[in-house]
Amino acid sequence: MLVGLITLVPLAEITPDRVEQLLDAAFGADRHSRTAYKIRAGMPVVPGLSFAAMEGERLLGTIQAWPAAILAAEGADPITLVGPVAVLPEAQGKGIGQALMARLLEAADAGGSDAMVMIGDPDYYGRFFGFSADATGGWDVPGPVERHRLLARIRRAGGVCAAGLLGPDPDFASRAAAA
Repeated sequence: MLVGLITLVPLAEITPDRVEQLLDAAFGADRHSRTAYKIRAGMPVVPGLSFAAMEGERLLGTIQAWPAAILAAEGADPITLVGPVAVLPEAQGKGIGQALMARLLEAADAGGSDAMVMIGDPDYYGRFFGFSADATGGWDVPGPVERHRLLARIRRAGGVCAAGLLGPDPDFASRAAAA
């Protein structure tokens, strides 16, 4: 449950340095070597799926989404990489991360993304948000990952590629320009 007056705003309203400070506080400054950073390397954040939790002027949490793709022999199958979901350590356990994820999924279900992937706790993200490892067994990633934590939420008719390398979406710029 959210405590106090917390509002969710587009992440674009928050300066990048404030987001970086929050991420350092939540995950440490060494976070850049994680596999998720390799999956989204060189990609811009997806503005319509990225949000911040604010209490007045205080940044309490963020959620980011990134253009990624399953790179297979038949081409690149676009998918949205969700994360990190970050909340200041002193604000954790108050439902902020859950509210951010619910807002992202609301935007995704309204046409923002029909296929999403994340690295996270399968019990939590499965129970509350419908993510599972069922579709990810044939995917390779550019770094270490506990396979049961590579989760997807696929709502796309016909699904996505069952096998391939999960990485930055090489066709994102051309699709964004056409939209």
